[in-house]
Amino acid sequence: MNAPNQSGWKPGTPVQDHNAMSGPDTVTGNRALMLEEPLLFEIGHVETTGVDLPEPSGATTRLGGMERAAAIGLPGLSEPETVRHYTRLSRQNYAIDLGLFPLGSCTMKHNPRLNEKVARMPGFADVHPLQPVQTVPGALEVINELAHWLIELTGMHGVAMSPKAGAHGELCGILCIRAALEARGDARKVVLVPESAHGTNPATAAFAGYEVEDIPATPEGRVDLEALKARLGPDVAAVMITNPNTCGLFERDMKAISDAVHAAGGFVYCDGANFNAIVGKVRPGDLGVDAMHINLHKTFSTPHGGGGPGSGPVVLSEALSPFGPLPFTARTTDGVVHLVEEENAADYGHVQAFGRMTAFHGQMGMFTRALTYILSHGADGLKQVAEDAVLNANYILRSLEDVLDAPFGPSGPCMHEALFSDDGFAEGLSTLDLAKALIDEGYHPMTMYFPLVVHGAMLVEPTETESKAALDQFIMALRSVAERAKAGDETMKTAPHYAPRRRLDETQAARKPVLAWNDPNMA
Repeated sequence: MNAPNQSGWKPGTPVQDHNAMSGPDTVTGNRALMLEEPLLFEIGHVETTGVDLPEPSGATTRLGGMERAAAIGLPGLSEPETVRHYTRLSRQNYAIDLGLFPLGSCTMKHNPRLNEKVARMPGFADVHPLQPVQTVPGALEVINELAHWLIELTGMHGVAMSPKAGAHGELCGILCIRAALEARGDARKVVLVPESAHGTNPATAAFAGYEVEDIPATPEGRVDLEALKARLGPDVAAVMITNPNTCGLFERDMKAISDAVHAAGGFVYCDGANFNAIVGKVRPGDLGVDAMHINLHKTFSTPHGGGGPGSGPVVLSEALSPFGPLPFTARTTDGVVHLVEEENAADYGHVQAFGRMTAFHGQMGMFTRALTYILSHGADGLKQVAEDAVLNANYILRSLEDVLDAPFGPSGPCMHEALFSDDGFAEGLSTLDLAKALIDEGYHPMTMYFPLVVHGAMLVEPTETESKAALDQFIMALRSVAERAKAGDETMKTAPHYAPRRRLDETQAARKPVLAWNDPNMA
């Protein structure tokens, strides 16, 4: 039983008469500690500068005639003005350090501070990609050690560490597949993508020059195996499949899918964005996967989104490893880790590489954080990551399925994310309205309208780092707005009411963005 606290509030009940945004308008536009912040151009002046430097004299320029001919037109601010500006703006952002981030398929988990401490150690924080290779043996050891554990966790043969993000990793995997097909003189032109795959999959295949065809899903949200088998043929280069898929379900027929694709002469690409649901539990290599990218910011807790940068290593099967990109690290019999580049690739028997994905070796800071995460968790800890992530998602699914439609709920447990739809909402109210009302409750909305196979989809991924107390509070908030949507609460059409900005015209913002500031005094 939940007991009231000293203020009289009982956990699990709405807070009455305690909304900091209520009350009369203020002359400043501020609402207590929620500060209204103008643009830089409205704070500073182009005639002033926050730095006082003497005019240079007698210096020769090295700009080769590219010197600026006129004032740059940026406002000058003092240091405190600059710091306050960006600090105030940061308070208007939602972040994983503020609360649960329910974005489905994004795995917005806590970033352990141990990772940050290690990444800031001398020798890691100050390493530079242009340093001579002989000066960075420790960095090469980190890359090689992380590569080893990624191969071990996935049951694959090799790994390309340089891709910078998930979609970049997808492209790397597809280019490996294309190189392997070209090496055997096989001009296949079609990539099959199931309806339940991530949206970047067909875009990546098309970008690489392939024709894309979709494979339907079964009524329970999984790949239609018979439809896939019927489409396989000598023109199919690969299947791009997400497992667990975007409906939050494990593809039970994954091994049968891989066997059928291989028998038809194609390759299997697995989107690894949802690896957090199976890490330490399932090895994709055992399921017949040939290539899979791993989002280090998702499964292995390196900063996500604006805190980035992303990193998307690609694990490869024995059939594709010879075609993986340069550079990569290799440990010789003397125990020394070497960087394999174009000039020494032949020494390591790697002469079929399709090329490079990036100028350098990948995201070193993310490698350091991810390896710290893996080593601090160990085999048992990583296994628990997947188990707790799945447990949390199922707790949300079963706690809300009586008030929100769960289209695949009757087919059994979900994996790492719970999928709901807008079925049952009152006429005129939509998923978007629910999401905007959820902002008023202090939460970033879940992933909306994705996957496309579910009308008005709402995809919730709590991850393993949320406590039961945090989940209960989120469930209470989502239940409240869901009940309002079913009851036809018209105030939801104008939500959010308590955010720093009210609802925007998102269509106009996308089609006609205002990208420049015009001084109203100059009009």
